[in-house]
Amino acid sequence: MVAPLEDAFREHWGYVLAALIGFLGDFDLAEEAAQESFAIAAERWPRDGTPTDARAWLFTTGRNRALNRIRRDHTLAAKTRLLEASERTKDDVEATTFPDERLEMIFTCCHPALATEAQVALTLRTLGGLTTLEIARAFLVPEPTMAQRLVRAKRKIKAAGIPFRVPPDHLLPDRLEAVLAVVYLIFNQGYSAPPTHGGLAAEAIRLGHALAELMPDEPEVQGLLALMLLLDARRAARFLGEDIVLLADQDPSLLDAEEIAEGRATLDRALALLGRGPYVLQAAIASLHADETHDWPQIAALYGELARHTDSPVVALNRAVAVAEADGAEAGLEIADGLPLDDYHYLHATRAELLRRLGRTAEAREAYVRALALVHDEAERRSLERRMSGLDEG
Repeated sequence: MVAPLEDAFREHWGYVLAALIGFLGDFDLAEEAAQESFAIAAERWPRDGTPTDARAWLFTTGRNRALNRIRRDHTLAAKTRLLEASERTKDDVEATTFPDERLEMIFTCCHPALATEAQVALTLRTLGGLTTLEIARAFLVPEPTMAQRLVRAKRKIKAAGIPFRVPPDHLLPDRLEAVLAVVYLIFNQGYSAPPTHGGLAAEAIRLGHALAELMPDEPEVQGLLALMLLLDARRAARFLGEDIVLLADQDPSLLDAEEIAEGRATLDRALALLGRGPYVLQAAIASLHADETHDWPQIAALYGELARHTDSPVVALNRAVAVAEADGAEAGLEIADGLPLDDYHYLHATRAELLRRLGRTAEAREAYVRALALVHDEAERRSLERRMSGLDEG
């Protein structure tokens, strides 16, 4: 696919597929129709030129292909509504009437009846337009495994009669929380990789922009987008090649100033909407980390508020780090020592660093050994090994 068509695919895929799912009521048929539509575009647009309203052209072409397939398959009785609708539908869809059903689609993809890994895969496939192979590579699973997840998810939607719609008001808060969690999970998968492998982070930010556009009055939606932008702004500083660079050693000149500005503007919108939820709080913390000085007392206070929201020991561990910076290693270590995270390598890595600062080298070494026994990521392992070897140099 040449560059203009690749751009069109990334820009329009989610819109077109969502509209076709809404029209056809069938994930598989809609995806086949969308793929045919883009294939036809790849053939015709270089010859005839890009249509004025490319999105409407793609939807109309996909819709007509799907209706032709229904006629060929002789399933008229089951699809009479669609055929009747097609008689009333113009060949061209006006831009002002083009259906934007991405919101319905993301709530369908993230329905609680689906397993989390299926929610993630289906969201990336439908809204992100990633191929099964691309998703499989990103999550380090074989392509057939990812293909089966997608097939099972679509079957579950059909068998369970999961509706293609935004949930009613009384269910919206819980369902929105699941949607945001899926998008943030996708982001973190990309954010934890070196910048050259960060495609999933970009996809998550694109999904965040779509959600912010579709739900402009939801502060946590704005908060999540702000958080992802502010974190992504420092991705170039977090890695040196394939190796992780600790926050204290990161080069501030490598931060993306434009992304920070956009993230802070988005955070301001969330705060103006009276947002005080977990994503808004995390975005506020990320904004403070984007300053060279790091206001550690304020960061510690925000982590305290976040811990009250989430009751998460991992958040409490982050607060311990901030307290150590604000009030000294002894204060931070006291918090860390009381957390039920013995199987979490970051707890032991944090303890090792605080013990090192306090001159308790033997205990620091034990903590590093425990952290290394628990870590799985190779970049994290190399970072821990460098820090442990630094104990001898100290």
